[in-house]
Amino acid sequence: MAKKSSNKKSAQKPQLQQIPPEHGLVVKNTGSAYRVRLDDGTETDCRIKGNFRIKGIRTTNPVAVGDEVEISLRDADTHYITSILPRRNYIIRRASNLSKESHILASNLDQAILVVSIVDPATPTTFIDRFLATAEAYNVPARLIINKSDLWNEEDLEYARAIEYLYSSLGYPTLLVSAHTGTGMDTLREWTAGKTTLFAGNSGVGKSSLINQLAPEADLRTGEISGQHHTGMHTTTFSEMVDLPYGGALIDIPGVKGFGVIDFAPEEVSHFFPEIFRTGRECRYQDCSHTGEPGCAVIPAVEESRIARSRYASYLSILEEARQTPASDKYRKPF
Repeated sequence: MAKKSSNKKSAQKPQLQQIPPEHGLVVKNTGSAYRVRLDDGTETDCRIKGNFRIKGIRTTNPVAVGDEVEISLRDADTHYITSILPRRNYIIRRASNLSKESHILASNLDQAILVVSIVDPATPTTFIDRFLATAEAYNVPARLIINKSDLWNEEDLEYARAIEYLYSSLGYPTLLVSAHTGTGMDTLREWTAGKTTLFAGNSGVGKSSLINQLAPEADLRTGEISGQHHTGMHTTTFSEMVDLPYGGALIDIPGVKGFGVIDFAPEEVSHFFPEIFRTGRECRYQDCSHTGEPGCAVIPAVEESRIARSRYASYLSILEEARQTPASDKYRKPF
């Protein structure tokens, strides 16, 4: 029996209007959402799909503050980040919870400033060296700030001057400052004016106090120092871009206790220590690892104090880490 035709037209779902994607800048990452500043200056909260990935990079945060992104409206009132524009550079470290994954601290930077202190708490030179080596690897100019000069005695001042001399002589501009007395703050304003700057450091080194001096409207919360362990307590809980009233912006990130490097090949570690790389050109063998080969020029330079022992120790620690976790060379390829 032939099927009767129906005069009723089959119901069709209404077509959603296709809205072109909008361009924006990620200015805040709370972990569950991202705040994006659109080209017209307005800001909106965005989400990402659970399987969002960037070119196969295994990272705990596929979107970082400083990223230029495209967003689209997927639901009635929910925006989603649909793509990330190519990054100019970024700073990355080994994730603390997953040793095989990375954590991108910030992207598209003009410079990175590491804030350290020598008392309450004391920042290890190994931490400084790991940060600087990573900045070298990922094409980000780096500077160093030694904060809390108002707390120093004569011995502390002498040590701070030695740290200042060491890193300045290696090409990393270094500044002694105090957020409380204002020492060095004018120079810091000059350093940061008109630039996008990653502001990083251990917990308790005074990053928030410095930012409050540079951008009073930010009104960041500051914390006390643990009296038992002389370490800082976290006050920044998420990454955020802070606009500076004199132009430029700081990307403030939560304080970190350690700085694990990611994806360094053993043969390239020396490239990220300028003085070791320079001296290594005089080694007998081109592939010298500077760990005891005959004709090595680096070890005598360490013994003669032409290379700081602290820097050489940091080099060895990163070299050992790189040997244990061979590089796949996929993180630095985008630029």
